[in-house]
Amino acid sequence: MKLIVQVLDACDLMPKDGKGSSNPFVEVEFDGQRHRTQTKLKDLNPSWNETFTFNVLDPSDLPNKTIDVLVYHDRGPHSHSHSRAFLGRARISGISISPSESESFAQRYPLDKRGMFSNISGDISLRIYSVPASSDPPPQPPAAQPPLQPPAEKSHETIAPEKPKKVQKEVRSTYSIGTSFVDPTTTVSRAEQARMEPVTVMRSHAGGGPPMIVGPDYGLTETYPPLAARVGYTGDKITSTYDLVEQMRFLYVNVVKARDLPAMDITGSLDPYVEIKLGNYKGVTKYLETNQNPTWNQTFAFSRERLQANLLDVVVKDKDTVKDDFVGRVVFDISEVPVRVPPDSPLAPQWYRLEDKKGDKLSKGEVMLAVWMGTQADEAFQDAWHSDAHSIGVEGLVATRSKVYFSPRLCYLRIHVIEAQDLVLSDKTRAPNLYVRVQLGNQLRRTRPSPPARLINPVWDEEMMLVASEPFDEMLIITVEDQIGPGKDEPLGRLVVPVSIAQQRFDHHKLVEPKWYNLHNPNSSTVDEKKETKFSSKIHLRLTLDAGYHVLDESTHYSSDFRPSSKHLRKPSIGILELGILSARNLAPMKAKSGRLTDAYCVAKYGQKWVRTRTILDTLHPRWNEQYTWEVHDICTVLSVGVFDNCQIRGHNKDDNTPTKDQRIGKIRIRLSTLETERIYTHYYPLLVLQPSGLKKTGELHLAVRFTCTAWLNMVTLYARPLLPKMHYVQPISVMTLDYLRHQAMQIVAARLVRAEPPLRRETVEYMLDVDLHMWSLRRSKANFYRVTSVLSGLLAIGKWFDDIRNWRNPVTTVLMHVLFLILVCFPELILPTVFLYLFMIGMWNYRFRPRKPPHMDTKLSHAETAHPDELDEEFDTFPTSRQGDIVRMRYDRMRSVAGRLQTVAGDLATQGERLQGILSWRDPRATAIVVMFSVVLAFILYVTPFQVVAVIAGLYLLRHPKFRTKMPSAPFNFFKRLPSKSDMLL
Repeated sequence: MKLIVQVLDACDLMPKDGKGSSNPFVEVEFDGQRHRTQTKLKDLNPSWNETFTFNVLDPSDLPNKTIDVLVYHDRGPHSHSHSRAFLGRARISGISISPSESESFAQRYPLDKRGMFSNISGDISLRIYSVPASSDPPPQPPAAQPPLQPPAEKSHETIAPEKPKKVQKEVRSTYSIGTSFVDPTTTVSRAEQARMEPVTVMRSHAGGGPPMIVGPDYGLTETYPPLAARVGYTGDKITSTYDLVEQMRFLYVNVVKARDLPAMDITGSLDPYVEIKLGNYKGVTKYLETNQNPTWNQTFAFSRERLQANLLDVVVKDKDTVKDDFVGRVVFDISEVPVRVPPDSPLAPQWYRLEDKKGDKLSKGEVMLAVWMGTQADEAFQDAWHSDAHSIGVEGLVATRSKVYFSPRLCYLRIHVIEAQDLVLSDKTRAPNLYVRVQLGNQLRRTRPSPPARLINPVWDEEMMLVASEPFDEMLIITVEDQIGPGKDEPLGRLVVPVSIAQQRFDHHKLVEPKWYNLHNPNSSTVDEKKETKFSSKIHLRLTLDAGYHVLDESTHYSSDFRPSSKHLRKPSIGILELGILSARNLAPMKAKSGRLTDAYCVAKYGQKWVRTRTILDTLHPRWNEQYTWEVHDICTVLSVGVFDNCQIRGHNKDDNTPTKDQRIGKIRIRLSTLETERIYTHYYPLLVLQPSGLKKTGELHLAVRFTCTAWLNMVTLYARPLLPKMHYVQPISVMTLDYLRHQAMQIVAARLVRAEPPLRRETVEYMLDVDLHMWSLRRSKANFYRVTSVLSGLLAIGKWFDDIRNWRNPVTTVLMHVLFLILVCFPELILPTVFLYLFMIGMWNYRFRPRKPPHMDTKLSHAETAHPDELDEEFDTFPTSRQGDIVRMRYDRMRSVAGRLQTVAGDLATQGERLQGILSWRDPRATAIVVMFSVVLAFILYVTPFQVVAVIAGLYLLRHPKFRTKMPSAPFNFFKRLPSKSDMLL
């Protein structure tokens, strides 16, 4: 077997040359073999893109091997000190090596220290996989070298296998040239990537506590970007509301209107539009037909980092079918453009006289413009045309802008169907089977059939709940139907009323009075409510809008809001959550087939507020630097942030002309209760997606998060309050009903947000709300099972510790426990203070090991890395299934096997509980008689014996030395095992 190691690039290395830079190179060592890359001069973000091949003599021993990757600074041949300086190292276990090239992908490894006093930063990108010995690594195109890159003194070097230490000094290494490799995801130069990414300091064990048990590439990376909110930061601040993002400068051009434009043809008509040219970038306003005094009010934004010219050219043109005519222009020198940063007032536009192509002023024709240099904090930023979206049309431009959305206010609609009167049956010779069907939008519920004793005056007395959304103008349709036969129902009467007629209820004390409603003929196409009818069937209903509940549209495990529907019952906020969406790096190319990369945007959801960043086109390293704020009403809530690929910019599918769906790149969650107050968290969060092919890392998202508390007392008292509103406890809703209502609430939210402009698409909303969380997953079931065992492991550890004391494994500890036991028995008033003092000491001891990073997706806890491919295929299967019968049969048998083991465990637990119940139930008359007689004797003994004596005897007996014990079970244990259970009563 051969081992292939591709050294791609490194980021944010430590400067070592005394001038703020380094000359880095990499050495890769494996099983006595060593390879070396080129030296990159004066580069803290070098790119090598080189491939090395190692021989694996024993493939079965590969999981026990390690790959050492060491990064050095080359001091050069004229240095008086050591020829190289240490920049960091990464050690990769052989068990994590991909078995083939197709299953491998580039991963970033943080550089670790060599010793306690090493000063190291940065990470390195590697791609490692194995191939059979008969196959060679695929030929790769040569890597493009940066311009003016001086040749290194030592090129690609391959050091021969190490000799024994005695002769190692006499053997000089020989070098040979390796194979170059170009990472297909690398689309920008390293200089541009270094400019795009913030300064990063990698911490493998931040905070001095124990390291998180996560994969080598799935952990958080702490960063220190130059944010204005950082204490001691002396750079330019944006504003107080944009202090969690890096400053980005833009050249803004606001084209307002024009007047007295000269006519360009004999007819005197003019179809004017304005063209903004800055180097290779060109923005165009909409054109207006036959208008010499047009008004546009359009703003254009050009990124200062990509300015390609010193002159800004604003050209007014006349739209023509053959060739657009030149009307006039205005030229600006960018160096003279004023700088404007909020909270300054917007720059006032001015009239500018148009010039001809030679620069001479025209006799007539003026255009009103405003040109300034601003930042992303500018009011014009959101709706401006951006230069990075210059290649798309006006229709696609709308889908690239950042927007804020709000979920509709939802409320539970409780419908109490009591009875009906005077129903007219079509066939009076048979017994009717009457029920009530209730429909609200896509929600459909029906009652149980009425008892057959009531023919024309049926009684149901049944409640059902639906989800209604503000402004509650949707129509509620209630139909009384008679089931004539299977699949054949006859409507007997119908009621159509708006939801707004239902009375709101805020607590459980006030009960809404029921009302009688007239049922109309279901066969009539129109219903005149004002027309009086002499006779009609009636239905008795109680319609209530229960505004005291919180309508769940997310899972309760990571919900972002627990407030009731009624705004009058909501408590004031306790703080402010601020989120800075900075950037992303190493995103997966989602449009590789079309020759493009990824059009990425982010969606963040907390409470009823959704935010969507602008779409950065055709890049794997987008920079957003957008900041958003939410009010926090409960600290035990979760912020969700997702990254998506925008597929709406270029229209529909070519095959069937259907709209394409935005592809999900990854999602993260941050629980606010795990954040320290006033602290700024800046990390790269790994974006992990579970696919049928396995776990895949699709990039890293750079966020800045800060929680600010504004009401300390209210925040602390929240921990003593119930999580959900009062109505959930005094009048609870069943679990099955809540699950149904949650699904309906998600559908309503998705349908409402998709109607916005630009729409927040349904697939995006469903992914953020975890619409498929309730589906069966063997992987998730395993994860939950091991979570339970992990929780119980603490009790098992205490039991093992006590068993070691009883068995005198450590005599000193056992003697101390005897002393402590006797002290507590003699002074029982010290028991509770000792327990709570012990809890205090444990908490204070664990303070130094507290986590210093926010929690994130744990791949080991989720069993995502070890899931079998068939388990993942089952998890991503549609409902109902789309697989073949033999596969479904195999999965059904597997589920039966797993459920059988769970059934056995549940039966064992039930057996032990039933034995406890059977002690005094006389199911075994002899056992119960023994317990009753023993209880009387024991009560008399305990009455005449002091409690301290009983406790000392019992404790010393329990802690007796193993020499006085037998390995046979004790008498009470044998008695308990002989008690009957109800297992023999099962069929």
